[in-house]
Amino acid sequence: MNKIWKAITVLLITSFTFSAMAKAPVWKVTKNGSSVYLGGTVHVLSQSDYPLPKAFDEAYDQAEIIVLEMDGLALQKPENAQKLMMNMMYKDGRTYADDLKPETVKKLNAYLTSKGIPLANLQSFKPSMISITITMLELQALGLGGTGVDAYYQLKGKNDSKSFKFLETAEEQMSYIANMGKGYEDELITYTLRDMATLGEKMAELKAVWRAGENEKLFDVAAKEWKAEFETAYNQIIVERNNNWMDDLEGYFTTKEVELVLVGALHLVGNDGVLKMLSDKGYTIEQM
Repeated sequence: MNKIWKAITVLLITSFTFSAMAKAPVWKVTKNGSSVYLGGTVHVLSQSDYPLPKAFDEAYDQAEIIVLEMDGLALQKPENAQKLMMNMMYKDGRTYADDLKPETVKKLNAYLTSKGIPLANLQSFKPSMISITITMLELQALGLGGTGVDAYYQLKGKNDSKSFKFLETAEEQMSYIANMGKGYEDELITYTLRDMATLGEKMAELKAVWRAGENEKLFDVAAKEWKAEFETAYNQIIVERNNNWMDDLEGYFTTKEVELVLVGALHLVGNDGVLKMLSDKGYTIEQM
């Protein structure tokens, strides 16, 4: 279940090596003399992606509180993992074929067969779970199955006795995951199968722009087409959550402590991104 969770997010980006002068996906946000650090993260990495850009540790050292999207350790608890799994399975005798067009079922079955996955093993899973499973398998084939930025700093923070805050509860995260693709199941599977064919090439393109904190390029590479072709999912996973987080984010500027907020990198980019939202509200943004 832990590996399944790691494969959920849409941005699963690794890294190239850059010079010491390169920018990083970390920003210092300031208003009225109060500062909060924001880091764009990747939820799944390989061992070769470490060490991370120095700016992450620089911001971490300044922060007393680490803010994450959710408590990843809580979601890994057996009772929560079991609850999530049950929510991602049909309970009324239906199969994924009932929610997909015949031609999509044919393509999906052909893909699963080509990967040596018995169709019967996934019949009771909803398309959201199938999409996650497919992505997980392809990422593992690319060597991406290690600890991501969020999990790395959660474990490091615990060892260093840092305090933690979370933007979402485990229950809210489970709801997002379980409802991913609801109402547009066929589009979700079609989009997933199409992307798997070029995932390796896309990962190579994404590596550099994430690590260098090149947000405009990251949006163009990872979000522009997604938003245009799959806007419902984009709004659900990115826009709605960004809006939901804003009150908490602004509240961190009123505390005595310094917070380091770590969220998926796509939450920071584009006109819907948290950085643009904060800039529009008068906050000063400085890339580290």
